[in-house]
Amino acid sequence: MTPLGNDFFTLFYSFHFYLFGLIAIASAILFVTRKSPVAAAMWLVNVMFCLAALYMLLDAQFIGAIQVLVYAGAIMVVFLFVVMLLNLGSADAVTDMRGNAGRIAAGAVGLAMLAEIMVLARSSFPATLKLKAAETAMAIDGPGGVIGPIAAPLFKEHLLAFELTSMLLLTAIVGAVVIGKKKGANDAR
Repeated sequence: MTPLGNDFFTLFYSFHFYLFGLIAIASAILFVTRKSPVAAAMWLVNVMFCLAALYMLLDAQFIGAIQVLVYAGAIMVVFLFVVMLLNLGSADAVTDMRGNAGRIAAGAVGLAMLAEIMVLARSSFPATLKLKAAETAMAIDGPGGVIGPIAAPLFKEHLLAFELTSMLLLTAIVGAVVIGKKKGANDAR
């Protein structure tokens, strides 16, 4: 096992940072331009996963995990629930892939990522990219642990914005249910 140099890891980091950034931008453009709301929601999920990968690259693993759990998970489930409640999408328009070109491209990206994982598994990280044990212990043993520095500003300085966002989402869901009920009542006549 030969350790790879710092140049390799710098190139690896830079490549993936720009790769996930470009994928996020392309997915956001596709999200805005889709006619099917279900396909648009799936492109938005892709944007959320790319943002989570960028957070991971920036050494913010907690925020990356929360990005996946809260936004790509819970919020998108609510959006899809509302879309299905309003019956805005048809079953034929769930995917935007036509032909085999998209499937071949997805397979190539999957093989490239598998090759990267295999290369990283055989190498050792340089000391400059690792957190020192003292810094990690200080962060964990500090007030509030690892999550404290994130939770404290959220529930102290930004509590109003946090609550307003939750009320906005609740209002949107109630509005979708009301619109769905009116549409169903008109169809029964």
